[in-house]
Amino acid sequence: MDILRFITAGSVDDGKSTLIGRLLYDSKSILQDQLEVLEKHSKNKNDEGVDLALLTDGLRAEREQGITIDVAYRYFSTAKRKFIIADAPGHVQYTRNMITGASNSDLMVILIDARQGVIEQTRRHSIIASLLNLKKVAVAINKMDLVDYSQDIYENIKADYAKIAENLGLTQVTYFPISALRGDNIVTRSADTDWYSGVSLLEYLEEVQVNTDTDTNSRFQVQYVIRPQVDELHDYRGYAGKILSGDFRKGDCIYILPAEISTKIDRIEINGSEVEEAFEGQSVVLHIEDDIDVSRGDFFVAAEQLPQVEKEVEVLLCWLDQKALQPGNKYILQHHSRQIKALVKDVEYKVNVNTLEHEKADGDIKLNEIVKVTLKTAQPLVFDSFRKNKATGSAILVDETSNSTVAACIIQ
Repeated sequence: MDILRFITAGSVDDGKSTLIGRLLYDSKSILQDQLEVLEKHSKNKNDEGVDLALLTDGLRAEREQGITIDVAYRYFSTAKRKFIIADAPGHVQYTRNMITGASNSDLMVILIDARQGVIEQTRRHSIIASLLNLKKVAVAINKMDLVDYSQDIYENIKADYAKIAENLGLTQVTYFPISALRGDNIVTRSADTDWYSGVSLLEYLEEVQVNTDTDTNSRFQVQYVIRPQVDELHDYRGYAGKILSGDFRKGDCIYILPAEISTKIDRIEINGSEVEEAFEGQSVVLHIEDDIDVSRGDFFVAAEQLPQVEKEVEVLLCWLDQKALQPGNKYILQHHSRQIKALVKDVEYKVNVNTLEHEKADGDIKLNEIVKVTLKTAQPLVFDSFRKNKATGSAILVDETSNSTVAACIIQ
């Protein structure tokens, strides 16, 4: 049974937590003792007498304010599929949390309040979906019960969002008229929207096919060099890490980057046992034929699938720090287990989240602004463009003094 990872996004009070609670409730993924606690603490009760948003608003501050602050992950399954849901916060200042959840998702569910229509946060989250190369987007137009299930309102919002999707290159968008509170078109079709001919949201999630590229370039990054230096393992030298994408087999010809040295894989170990091949997502120890100086952060790549190795890279940044970004500032570029000193050389443009146009970046770059910049690194960076390979096309910028993450990077 395969797993679908998806994230819910939307503005404050659009009903993201209630939607997830509805999916958990109607799919019978809630234990009886959880239901009893929900009934006890529920303030905004629905027809079943429970406040479904409490299932995901786990922090005390979230429950007190009725909002989502951190990304909450929830798990449930049906007969057809397993699901991992990220419930992202809607407030502008928590956009950084939303990016974290979206970067690990296969699909985004964007909620729109039927009374409000498309707003700035809708555009911002759609931009993030586009930047993170989420090819499938489900637009759930929520609270249809509060607009008397009006088809006209639904169609108008659908037309407004279609313009945004076209500008951002989001070509696989599916729309749903729903009421998360009442359960309309969540798990089963609603009689109140007899004009809607599509499937329910859960039926869509069960059947949707996410991108499953089988020709992803093979990438492995060294996290740790294993040298036991004991008599029985005197000559043992292994390179531990995670296969970021693709696969590796015993005997494969590989390049070690950035040193640009060719060799072959001599042995592959998983959990102490030797295997013939290993795949994306597996933690392995690789051994090579030649005695080469390999360090933490170095890449093993398939000889016929070489990535780029540059000291200057163009990236899209989503700025995540209260302190503004200024061209010329120095940071640490964290690219998985490799850390490189980097300088923000130029700011080419910033994205206007209202018009989606590229604008000249005058002055400082502030919290949640999205800009295209050129980074100059102290050592060569091994990378692919994000659209080719999410694993090697993403990074973060870290402040040298505070050690806090200040930007999410999408390598162009």
